[in-house]
Amino acid sequence: MDNFFKNKILLITGGTGSFGNAVLKEFIDTDIKEIRIFSRDEKKQEEIRIKYRSNKLKFFLGDVRDINSIKEATLGVDYVFHAAALKQVPSCEFFPMQAVKTNIMGASNVLDACYENKVSKVVVLSTDKAVYPINSMGISKAMMEKVMVAKSRYLDPSKQIFCGTRYGNVMGSRGSVIPLFINQIKNNEPITITDPNMTRFMMSLQESVELVKFAFQNAKPGDIFVQKAPSCTINDLALALKKIFNSKSEIKIIGIRHGEKKHETLCNKEEMAKATDLGNFYRIPSDNRDLNYASYLDKGNDEIKDLNDFDSFNTELLDVDGVVELLLKQEFIKEELKR
Repeated sequence: MDNFFKNKILLITGGTGSFGNAVLKEFIDTDIKEIRIFSRDEKKQEEIRIKYRSNKLKFFLGDVRDINSIKEATLGVDYVFHAAALKQVPSCEFFPMQAVKTNIMGASNVLDACYENKVSKVVVLSTDKAVYPINSMGISKAMMEKVMVAKSRYLDPSKQIFCGTRYGNVMGSRGSVIPLFINQIKNNEPITITDPNMTRFMMSLQESVELVKFAFQNAKPGDIFVQKAPSCTINDLALALKKIFNSKSEIKIIGIRHGEKKHETLCNKEEMAKATDLGNFYRIPSDNRDLNYASYLDKGNDEIKDLNDFDSFNTELLDVDGVVELLLKQEFIKEELKR
């Protein structure tokens, strides 16, 4: 698979985040030609520069809201991972126009710059919150997907492909719940959970990189890929972390936050009706019909009524021991246990 990236130039927008760091760990010692880190965080760029000290790394200071900065960064680039986004549900709820500017307009800028500079493949990173969205972050990510699909319709697939990935909670990522729980445990504070029966997908950073790599190798214009990730309840997650860290912290229920769902969906039933099962992944093809409505039969799809969403409640639901086993495989958990 990594031969796919041999002698290629890869750009990661939002490259100083958790996903960008996972990509660097995956690719820095391969025969990739160059990795460009695009972000507005100069401090984290400096930290990455010092950590790797690699001539393969190039840094671009900019913002996806500024199309000129992303145009400069995509010159000569072969592939783009678009990970730059506002991801926190509560902050997007209070400042929805900021989510619009970064997650929708910013993504549009990235895709336009990639089209103009003839970038051959672009993967935009989306979220389960884009399916049946009830919060500003999810709505903005759903619109990002729609923008990607719309722009992909006009591409020559032999020259350029725009596609997407959609995944749930990434364990250990910045701002996610597991680091919060660990911090509360180590400070002997109560573990604050929203709803004990709330479920969330469990995906590692490495798996998020593998999903994007799979999309790069297998995508057609407008495709969206999801991984068949397992899930667990928030209560079992808290109990698993208590078990791992031998903690006596109490569990405190604080109620659902602004814009949260009880369960998250990776594919709705309408998408499942057309999705292709690729083993560990689903491929959701884009709807390539045009505005000539009279060319298509006006009838429903009887298959849909017999299908279920693919969500965090009906996927493989791990018990406490299963969550413990999964977490103990994660590098960030091993590191926390050493501290």
